[in-house]
Amino acid sequence: MAQKVAILAALLLVLSLPFIVRATSASRARGPSVPEGTPTLVVITPHVEQIRDEFERAFDRWHLRTRNSRAAIDWRIPGGTSDIIKQLESTLEAAARNGLIDEHGAAKPGAAGCDVFLGGGSYEHGGLKKPRTTIGPSGKPVSYRLSQPVGFTQKQLDDWFGPNKIGTQFLYDPEQYWIGTALSGFGIVYNKDVLSRLGVPEPKTFDDLGDSRLFNLVALADGRQSGSVTTTYDSILNKEGWDRGWRTLREMSANARYFASSSTKPPIDVSQGDAAAGLAIDFYGRSQAQCLLKPGQDPSESRVGYIDPAGAVFIDADPATILNGAANPGLAKAFIEFCLSDEAQALWQMPATSHASGRNNPIGPGGLPLGPEQYDLRRMPVRRDMYDKYGQYFIDKANPFAIASDVKSRNWRNLIAPLMAAFAIDVAPDLRSAWQTLNHARALAAESRMPPDHLAAMEREFYAMPPHTMRDGAILELNEANFKAIEEDTGKWKDLDHGKRSLIAYTRFFRDQYRKVVQLGNSAN
Repeated sequence: MAQKVAILAALLLVLSLPFIVRATSASRARGPSVPEGTPTLVVITPHVEQIRDEFERAFDRWHLRTRNSRAAIDWRIPGGTSDIIKQLESTLEAAARNGLIDEHGAAKPGAAGCDVFLGGGSYEHGGLKKPRTTIGPSGKPVSYRLSQPVGFTQKQLDDWFGPNKIGTQFLYDPEQYWIGTALSGFGIVYNKDVLSRLGVPEPKTFDDLGDSRLFNLVALADGRQSGSVTTTYDSILNKEGWDRGWRTLREMSANARYFASSSTKPPIDVSQGDAAAGLAIDFYGRSQAQCLLKPGQDPSESRVGYIDPAGAVFIDADPATILNGAANPGLAKAFIEFCLSDEAQALWQMPATSHASGRNNPIGPGGLPLGPEQYDLRRMPVRRDMYDKYGQYFIDKANPFAIASDVKSRNWRNLIAPLMAAFAIDVAPDLRSAWQTLNHARALAAESRMPPDHLAAMEREFYAMPPHTMRDGAILELNEANFKAIEEDTGKWKDLDHGKRSLIAYTRFFRDQYRKVVQLGNSAN
């Protein structure tokens, strides 16, 4: 028995090593030097180091000015947004099972392991307030949420935000389970030099990423691991509709060089010339363009460009959430208040004060110039009054409140990650082969060397959607009309039995369709 326990302990240690290493590497030395015993906020985030550095310094100054004491931040960076949510779910479920959450759903201070979740999207943060249930130590069910309301007054919210709306989205959760701190747009990052060599014009729409000349040169991320890129795919479907939207996603996927596990990889590879174009959150795209510039060089001169496709600009809040079981809820609330101050909002868009372009930044409430010290973050402030008060000092002149799309969500998001895995990621070699064959057939048809009806048959096979077998044996086509019934039938494709078997069937269907396309192409030669 003792030997079995020792083996199990060793196995658990091996399995936990990656998480220990990641947690250790994530908690770096603090930027500002703070006295022993300084109140410390534990913030879990997917944000890059430049954002963490600027916010850590500015929060310490703001807290000293407004609270008459220093404040520090202990950053935790376990991975992307999806990784963070999995960690929070696991931590609070363990807390509930061990009696650290009471009958009202309130976790004991410190049970969450972190105080604030900063960054990500409103969809992911909104999911944190959904009730969870597990079995407590008494054997009875325990219900709880991962987040808790911040508790600002409505006057505070009105002063900061005005109307709680941008496009069709909220700027903050009406119940205050999350509060927007910045805005994120979703568009296309591209390498001007690579496109020029290919003779391909700079992209203007998402459809342009389906240009056959970009084969194996489009950088995409896996929606199963990146919530932000799923938001981008969702914005395409919302604008284009079912048939055209899935067609656009299919074609750009056929050109994909890879499907990265993080949304930060595509803009980096585009900037290095390893890909011609890709999907990116606006600030990742602009940051890559920024880092290639010489001091004082105009942003338009960068070899990397970024565009928000006209009529399809999805603008989403980038929130902060106080976690249920935060050890320092008061300091957490103060941090979110700081995030909405002029000092913090200016960090997102003003040039760094250490740069020549930032020497004329306006003076803030603390008597110091507004803006970051070292890094140009190039993100969009969430407060609309910032654009009127300070817009002339911003690096990027676009006003997200003027360009946000008002296209309502079609509520297809739950299908995006699993279906793209089925028609693209898990059958990538077959998809690429079929796409090459289809585009060759199109070239032949343009020269009247292939009958139009033969090309039409190939296109039908390539773009076909799978049948879905319901639990009762009925067969429905996976289309817009049947979507809700199929979603319910599969438990949003998460059911461990029927939902997973359905996805396996979809994957087999797409693989077989792509092979038919290749066979049809070969038979025409």
